[in-house]
Amino acid sequence: MENLRGATAPFSRIKLAAKVKTFVLDTNVLLHDPQSVFKFEDNNLAIPVEVLEELDSIKGEQSTERGRNARRVHRILQELLPDSRAMHEGVELSNGGTLSIIINPYLMDSSRRSPAMDRLRAILPDLSKKDNRIIAAALFVQEQFPPPTILVTKDVNVQLKARAVGLESEDYLNDKVPASEEEASYGEIAVNVYEMQRFSSEGVFEIGAVAAKALSLNEYVLLRSDEGKTMPARFYGDGLVRRLKIPDFIKAPGGIPVRARNLEQQFLMDALLDDSIAMLTCYGKAGTGKTLLSIACALHQTHDEHSRYDGVSISRPVIALGKDIGFLPGSLEEKMKPWLQPYHDALEVLIPSKPPKEPQFAAKKVSKKGRRRDDQLAAMTAPQPKHASQNNGHGHGASIRPYERLLKSGLVEIEALAFIRGRSIARRFFILDEAQQLTPHEVKTVITRISEGSKIVLIGDPAQIDNPYVDSRSNGLVYCHNRMKGQSISAHVKLMKGERSKLAELAADLL
Repeated sequence: MENLRGATAPFSRIKLAAKVKTFVLDTNVLLHDPQSVFKFEDNNLAIPVEVLEELDSIKGEQSTERGRNARRVHRILQELLPDSRAMHEGVELSNGGTLSIIINPYLMDSSRRSPAMDRLRAILPDLSKKDNRIIAAALFVQEQFPPPTILVTKDVNVQLKARAVGLESEDYLNDKVPASEEEASYGEIAVNVYEMQRFSSEGVFEIGAVAAKALSLNEYVLLRSDEGKTMPARFYGDGLVRRLKIPDFIKAPGGIPVRARNLEQQFLMDALLDDSIAMLTCYGKAGTGKTLLSIACALHQTHDEHSRYDGVSISRPVIALGKDIGFLPGSLEEKMKPWLQPYHDALEVLIPSKPPKEPQFAAKKVSKKGRRRDDQLAAMTAPQPKHASQNNGHGHGASIRPYERLLKSGLVEIEALAFIRGRSIARRFFILDEAQQLTPHEVKTVITRISEGSKIVLIGDPAQIDNPYVDSRSNGLVYCHNRMKGQSISAHVKLMKGERSKLAELAADLL
């Protein structure tokens, strides 16, 4: 049998057992999860030498997640393949599998022919492309060894090209959540009229063991009586559901009052205002109010004298975590402005320059300390005189918007996610928007930055993904919800009803 690497090694460690498969890894799999070489159980792993070349070109990206992952892969492979003999022969892994580096001899000597290579050249003639050379390496493995050969790649186009030349190909499935039917935004529990009355007066109700078994900790439900009356609740474990703890309205300092407009927003508000929930994931299509309500609840909790948060941090990936934004002109603030403008828009809605007249709400008692802090924040968000500008008073009559003073004071931070590595975020209410654009590893990087006393809210729409290397089952938002489900300090809410406008709701549903 011809040696797998086309080199002069006397033997190969490739296993030929009937149940063993050989997985050929594409570069994007290693960049997606540097630990992926340990996650294929007792099967054979093959890495084309072209992958090493691609990793080498990426490792120099100092400020990106891709660059860091490429360097991590290099360190792992250096430990597993310490010398030339290991590179040529392959090595056995601790999980019982094998790891080999593939050098395709048919690409080294074009005069050598085989049916698989002839088919490849006929369908994909341009072998100067790295993707085609990686497919060629996988075909060489398939041709030389009996175990089924599968090319593992997160690039859908490479999967299609591989199948076109007769090679089995699939996505990296290790961090994909299980496929399931579309989940409802909340469940319902049937109660009789007396149980509903008791829940209304006591705020707590013990459900049956069967109903409790079907619920996860901190899951939101709707109690419905035979007469059609309903009350929202949250499952606290031990068979108990409790009434939501939400105020009539919330209000940013110097802003307008905001109320939940539907049942799902009540669920979201309850989780946002609960200090015992340290991590919250929220799905919602465009216009459901996930971003606006998250920011409103965050600001509502920063001007209270008993608040546990010193401020609000809002961030989002620039397409995906670690993308280089250096090609944009101007300062960092000017570079980030197009990406972060949605949050300026949300703040303008919550703290408008000319707020509408507020309805008369019942006054509540506030301590002197609380009044002083409210007065300071009100002054901070009051409109500046016309002669004051954003350039330290050297402008030409442009006034500072009320919310901009919150940004200048540091009470609200809107920042690029690419610079979060190495930080420790303490006593902040952290909102991570567009989290569906991130990989599971990137979400883990962000969450591990959150210190004691902080809260993180991950929001996004799994149906709107621009990152070519994640999908509705493998993105960081869905993965995080799936892995953290049922933990006492985490909760999840799904928003279905659009509240932006009738037009936006119709567009989200029909277009």
